[in-house]
Amino acid sequence: MSDASRIEYHLRSQVHGLSGHWRVRAARVKREREMGVRLVRMYKKHPAPPWILTITRVAPRALDDDNLAYACKAIRDGIAEALGFRNDADWQLVWRYAQRKGKPREYAIELVIASAEWHDDSRVGT
Repeated sequence: MSDASRIEYHLRSQVHGLSGHWRVRAARVKREREMGVRLVRMYKKHPAPPWILTITRVAPRALDDDNLAYACKAIRDGIAEALGFRNDADWQLVWRYAQRKGKPREYAIELVIASAEWHDDSRVGT
């Protein structure tokens, strides 16, 4: 990945289960989406699209892969919005998720925006 930058923002992402009051969930999703927007705005310069966007969750305990993607969904939506996309499923955005173990009570989200070099023409334009 060339032209990659790294930003770290302290935020405890959570899996947005169906439990809990809807207003509490909605406020948490809104807050995490705004964090995604802030992560992109913190970049001084990022490469031109298409991009590979890697969201890394830092926490004391790991999530399984489907919960990891689910926990990062609101952040992903905010990132796509800040980059000017109405839909986070746009062909110019390739999403990757990672996680690493943090210290006790250490929670963070890291974003890496890298230039994507296509070798597969099936991903280009629809």
